[in-house]
Amino acid sequence: MDRMTDTVKHLIIVNVLVFISANFIFKDFDLTSLFALYSFKSENFHWYQLVTHMFTHAKFPQISHIAFNMYALYSFGSALEHFWGGKRFLFFYISCGLGAALINNLVNQYYFLDFESSAVGASGAIYGLLVAFGFMFPEARLGIIFIPIPVKAKYFIPAIIAIDLFLGLRGSSLFGSGGTGIAHFAHIGGALTGFIIMWLWKNSKFNHTRWN
Repeated sequence: MDRMTDTVKHLIIVNVLVFISANFIFKDFDLTSLFALYSFKSENFHWYQLVTHMFTHAKFPQISHIAFNMYALYSFGSALEHFWGGKRFLFFYISCGLGAALINNLVNQYYFLDFESSAVGASGAIYGLLVAFGFMFPEARLGIIFIPIPVKAKYFIPAIIAIDLFLGLRGSSLFGSGGTGIAHFAHIGGALTGFIIMWLWKNSKFNHTRWN
């Protein structure tokens, strides 16, 4: 596994600092709710949430949310930053997070007619990283919990995106009728944004040296 690259390290630090601040230092201000992404039509929506939501995670003691996201950021992000450089990586990461926010809110607003739900987490941006990883390293074998053999990225990544789409449209978990509590369309939005950017970069005379 590649060492942790600088931009990935700084992103993880920001996420951890926000988590600590929201849950232990400034918990009376309910920063988690303040920074969460609300519907464009909600009275709780503010423009800055398009960015802050991707640095905010579920409240303590639910640490698995931030733990899994930061591990994925480290694992996939470091590999990409190693080849891209910090500026290009940061542009891609933030763009996928913004795309995740936009798609999530548009689907909730016009498909589910849900104006009051909120979303937090880096998952949308990380799904963009997954797509980019699949573009660049399709033959890489990924170890997955509950599956005894590694699965190639070119199979694993489309599969989890398809599952997210299915669960999002179904509006429930695989094992019950209740909601999943996961912003599936933020994941889809991040993945779609990542795919579009990678397609444009792959099919254009992109100047790789201008970023760093």
